[in-house]
Amino acid sequence: MSPDLGFGHEAHPWLGHLVRDVASGTEGLLMAVVVEEVATHDGPRWTRRAYIRPQGGGRELPTAVGNIEPLTTC
Repeated sequence: MSPDLGFGHEAHPWLGHLVRDVASGTEGLLMAVVVEEVATHDGPRWTRRAYIRPQGGGRELPTAVGNIEPLTTC
């Protein structure tokens, strides 16, 4: 597990680098990796989510950490 940066944020080697969300095709900067509690039909569970800021700017989009791949050499 990555070191805790506070408020559920984790260190990740791709932070600040261009990545792609393979699920949606979104490309942009990896801004954060956060451990969050999400609601499910079985009750709450903890998950790691990556937040990507699209290359043209705008709202950061969440995806599963396992869905990201680097677009540059990190």
